[in-house]
Amino acid sequence: MDKLIAKSCCNCGCDCSFEKKVVVEYLYLDLQTCERCIGTDNVLDEVMLVLTPALELAGFTVEYNKIEMKTADMAIQHQFVSSPTIRVNGQDICKSVAENSCGCCSEISSTDVECRLFEYNGKTYEVPPKEMLAEGILQIIFGRYGEGSSPNKYELPENLKNFFDGKNIKSGCCCEGNCC
Repeated sequence: MDKLIAKSCCNCGCDCSFEKKVVVEYLYLDLQTCERCIGTDNVLDEVMLVLTPALELAGFTVEYNKIEMKTADMAIQHQFVSSPTIRVNGQDICKSVAENSCGCCSEISSTDVECRLFEYNGKTYEVPPKEMLAEGILQIIFGRYGEGSSPNKYELPENLKNFFDGKNIKSGCCCEGNCC
């Protein structure tokens, strides 16, 4: 996918009325219980409040979407690799996926679930700092970040399979999840 989603008004090649579009997607497992997802959501909202007007001033159209991964099928459709994930024009702002045990998501699914850790300036965070998110978003927009992930065939990570399986089993319990 191109770093910038562009539309030209015609096919003359002159780039007249060139529209620059930035699509930021926040993909997550839970915003009710998971402290990591909730915290990242709050930080990303703050970053987008600052970046959106600046990008619009520079001529970009900005679209910001939050997408809850409610099912394994949805996770597969979005090629979801870890929670939470932030993508700009389809590209993950994190260069790699590091995870550790997430008590909140483990509680939701009654299985051991690992969620994303954010690595920035030699430190590891469960909730990323604003500077990291702003820098990651801008690097992708302005092309200072490597190309997107390799075109390998996507497969839902085992960790996420366990989460969705556990969540389905727990939600199917006759006691509304209070005793299981």
